Amino acid sequence: MLGLKALDIGIDLGTCNTLIYIHGKGIVINEPSVVAVEKATKKVMAVGADAKHMLWKTPGNIIAIRPMRDGVIADLESTEKMIRYFISRVLPRYRFIKPRMVIGIPSCITEVERRAVEESAYKAGARQVMVIEESLAAAIGADIPIFEPAGHMICDIGGGTTETSVISLGGMVVTNAIRLGGDEFDESIIKHVRSVHNLIIGEQTAERLKIEIGNASPDKTIEKAEIKGTDAITGLPRKLEIDSVEVREALKDPIAQIIDEIKTTLGKTPPELAADIVERGIVMTGGGALLKGLPKLISKETGVPVILAEHPLDCVALGAGKYFENARGFDNTRSIYDKLNG
Repeated sequence: MLGLKALDIGIDLGTCNTLIYIHGKGIVINEPSVVAVEKATKKVMAVGADAKHMLWKTPGNIIAIRPMRDGVIADLESTEKMIRYFISRVLPRYRFIKPRMVIGIPSCITEVERRAVEESAYKAGARQVMVIEESLAAAIGADIPIFEPAGHMICDIGGGTTETSVISLGGMVVTNAIRLGGDEFDESIIKHVRSVHNLIIGEQTAERLKIEIGNASPDKTIEKAEIKGTDAITGLPRKLEIDSVEVREALKDPIAQIIDEIKTTLGKTPPELAADIVERGIVMTGGGALLKGLPKLISKETGVPVILAEHPLDCVALGAGKYFENARGFDNTRSIYDKLNG
């Protein structure tokens, strides 16, 4: 029995990164959701960070795949191989004992997509699979007291989806999710640089720009960065210096959509819970929440305080991993609802 509890695994199966939490150990895997396979044999050549370095740089016989798109599985076989590889890395001693897995998923996915997540986990070696909404997992991971009879609002901006929910008594009272996240930020930067400067850049360059000089609201200092790409007219390599004002302009549309979703969620929230949110604020999680100035902009647009979680990138995996620890709370919540509903 020793160590069986340690075989409870929480997984944030993200579009950009996969994170794995193990009871008693914390976050043990945080790597890109990328798999490199040999075309002819389908043999896995690399997974995670090593595979990401191969994106768009592989020879003809090797392909680098991102098996997750918009928060859902785009390639079932590659996802299974990726999960199996990561688990074999963190649990080599328990290769004959199947772990229990809890996986955070976007609330906007279809039943077919939900079953695909479960299937990939079982094929990767799970003995039991639970799937919970990402915002609920993120709330647990951010140490929000979700079982209180009070309103708590969380906004999780991942690589492929943004989910905004109001949680009370361990359940989601209102939730809205859109298939837009950090990947859309990168795509907006790529489109802007091409349309304004006739320069074609890749996803990794756009991501670097977003992280280094990206911002959602005006800053006192204007930052600059040099990028390299292909001239759209001549087809030759070219350098370009771009500043943070341009990057903010490129990000304007996706950010506006996220703010609209937050406002929609607030508009659907019952008045008593809305009063709690005004007092407690909106908690932000996910990699997209780290965009400079975004919490400040959302607070300005909604009139509600915005708090960035302590470890925004880890919250979904942490919450998924702690799900079984909180299972009694969910059972109690269900019994309360049963009594209220007769």
